[in-house]
Amino acid sequence: MWIADQWNDYEVIDCSAGEKLERWGDYLLVRPDPQVIWTTPKKEKGWKKMNGHYHRSSRGGGEWEFFDLPQQWSIGYKSLTFNLKPFSFKHTGLFPEQAANWDWFSEKIRSANRPISVLNLFAYTGGATLAAAAAGASVCHVDASKGMVTWAKENAVSSGLGDAPIRWIVDDCVKFVEREIRRGHHYDGIIMDPPSYGRGPKGEIWKIEENIYPFVQLASQLLSDQPLFFLINSYTTGLAPSVLSYMISTEVVKHHGGHVKADELGLPVSASGLVLPCGASGRWEAD
Repeated sequence: MWIADQWNDYEVIDCSAGEKLERWGDYLLVRPDPQVIWTTPKKEKGWKKMNGHYHRSSRGGGEWEFFDLPQQWSIGYKSLTFNLKPFSFKHTGLFPEQAANWDWFSEKIRSANRPISVLNLFAYTGGATLAAAAAGASVCHVDASKGMVTWAKENAVSSGLGDAPIRWIVDDCVKFVEREIRRGHHYDGIIMDPPSYGRGPKGEIWKIEENIYPFVQLASQLLSDQPLFFLINSYTTGLAPSVLSYMISTEVVKHHGGHVKADELGLPVSASGLVLPCGASGRWEAD
């Protein structure tokens, strides 16, 4: 398991009965987590002194209940700063477990000793974009949501990367990749964080089980003659790490050599010393 254990401003304090107690900077949140199927005594005082609690509805979705929580606040990871705000479907605008991947590809970018271009697809609020830019890469950031791209730009400014070489694109990721292929553009690194289900700006439907492999086939065509890495993240329960590994192997290794590793991502839990699984990643890197 790849563990994101370098955080100072974020912490999973405890988890029990389908929920996790987290510290985001100065604030404590309780949010549902489908992986937490055990019930252990909630001895941590934060369970009773939370600043926000997301209650899942039996009909699907849910809603926030707030206790003295600002509309927006910030936390840092190394040189990066992220603006957080609770919004629909329990999210805060950041997936802290992804820091394990940020550290991995940032080191590869810094060690390349040449200009590196990175394409970040389904780029959300820009965590991977900013990590790559801070490591010295030029980045193309693509997301179908104008609001998410605006949020990512705000994070870039907060991180001192407002003038970094980042292209901000609001577009359906599949259509953007198809156009990039026609334009003959290439990238040294590709990151994709596809949703389990989603809609593009013109109502395009994305179902990961049906669409992810054809999309990997497409995106791999954008790799340069000297590619550095290819990263896929998945939060879909049915997509095991080995599935991610197999998809990347059949497309990227076949054309570029190198090797693939895939594993779960995890966050350490302070109260128990265990690690909470948080999705999976498949990583290809050049030899």
